[in-house]
Amino acid sequence: MAEKCRTHGIGINIWLGLWLAVWAIGVPPDQARAAEAIFDGLIEPYLVVEVGSEVPGVIDRVQVDRGDMVEAGDVVAMLRSGVETANLALARARARLESTIKLKKAALEFARRNSQRVKEVYDAKALAFQKWDEVETQRIMAENELAEALEQKQLYELERQQAAEVLRRKTILSPVSGVVMERHLSKGEYVEDKPIVKIAQIDPLNVEVVMPISRIGSVKVGMKAAVMPEEPVGGEHEATVTIVDKVIDAASGTFGVRLEMPNPDWRIPPGLKCKVRFQGA
Repeated sequence: MAEKCRTHGIGINIWLGLWLAVWAIGVPPDQARAAEAIFDGLIEPYLVVEVGSEVPGVIDRVQVDRGDMVEAGDVVAMLRSGVETANLALARARARLESTIKLKKAALEFARRNSQRVKEVYDAKALAFQKWDEVETQRIMAENELAEALEQKQLYELERQQAAEVLRRKTILSPVSGVVMERHLSKGEYVEDKPIVKIAQIDPLNVEVVMPISRIGSVKVGMKAAVMPEEPVGGEHEATVTIVDKVIDAASGTFGVRLEMPNPDWRIPPGLKCKVRFQGA
């Protein structure tokens, strides 16, 4: 019996010593245990995009395949665009036409000079009003013809812009930087309302964590956490809380937390399980 009491006393002394050590650095025991709380998590892509076409058409080529890395703005596919290319070339040629404008400008300059000469004669009472009126009308008509030519050139320029936009829509670009997850269509297939490729943005990454209701209020947006991916990646990476669910799942008594984790070198693949340790949660 005495031996059992001594053992019990040693246990109390060890616990008391640990409590005093924690107290000495200013962290209460319950907070110290909470700070070391570790939860299971899952690393997911930041965004998954099904990339399609703005307009229907037949695919001329798909320039990426599953596993390829792409940057935002890279060409992933192109539709057949022979007619649109020809229309753009025609619109550009029209927009560059200057001969009509030059001709109208020369006609206007002549009409103005002629009007000035005739006016001098008319003012000297040596010319009938009818003749002066004819010459002045020719000058006004020349001005209107030049204005019409300039307006036509503006219309040609708008047609060029329209043709360029129609052709641009035949080129499908990646909206994000990331990795191609799937290629749904290939050359020769018709695309209308189907995606051509699926792309995952993997910088940054999302880390999804499910926490028990007892932790509600302990995790806040902006809080830092350490994310430890499973092997073979391993290591410890800093992440920031971006979303804390405000609705509890009644069936499981849990709520979700999302963190954002930088992945600039794309070294961490999404889909990995991980452990998450919140700092001060």
